[in-house]
Amino acid sequence: MTDTSMLKIVTRTREMRILSSLNTLLQGVPASGRATLDAVLEGIRALFSGDRETRRRVAFSVAVIALSAKMAKADGIVTVEEVAAFQQILEIPPEEMRNVFRLYDLAKQDIAGFEAYAARLRGLCRDEDGDCALLGDVLDGLFHIAKADGLVHERELAFLSEVGRIFGLTDAEFARIRDRHIRGPDDPYAVLGLEPDTAPEEARARYLTLVKENHPDRLASRGVPDEFMFIANERMKAINAAYGQIAGKTAA
Repeated sequence: MTDTSMLKIVTRTREMRILSSLNTLLQGVPASGRATLDAVLEGIRALFSGDRETRRRVAFSVAVIALSAKMAKADGIVTVEEVAAFQQILEIPPEEMRNVFRLYDLAKQDIAGFEAYAARLRGLCRDEDGDCALLGDVLDGLFHIAKADGLVHERELAFLSEVGRIFGLTDAEFARIRDRHIRGPDDPYAVLGLEPDTAPEEARARYLTLVKENHPDRLASRGVPDEFMFIANERMKAINAAYGQIAGKTAA
């Protein structure tokens, strides 16, 4: 068996363990959906009190599910494409689909606003890591879902902007994530966070910095959950494509 095959088996086993825990966690959540996130996060703390890595992974999987539900509620529409994008991030095993969408539905029903969910996640993240870079990854995942139907709608963008603010992202950090998803191939400089008149050598230096910061291997070494590796790979594709466009223009 190759190392790659073994890694896939280990990753799949982790995903199944994480998502299968939802059944246990949801048993303590009121049917009305009231205070869903608080109940689930407290359950995570208790269930995985001695396993920091799994506790972190479950918490952020739950965050993507819950905030995706809140975004759908804010937009008022859930498309087939958005559901498919959601599944790309979490790679939900068929046998766990019911639990995942039960949490999704409970989060939509919860009377707590999305602001409370985002603030709760930021607090949890800081408890674990201080200033948590994973919050940017969560926002990246939400943008991936929002754009899946071909357009990030005005209400979705307002939702994402407020989530970014609550997460503590700077205006520049939020703009880079937004522009990568919305402007993409139409504005490669925006994807790299550069001005159109940036000198070629400065553009290359910026590109190399972003590659170093966002390489999936580096994210894995800092404990980024496997669920977010899809987002990391998509981010690297966008960065490489943007620099390829810029370098091509310079060469021409």
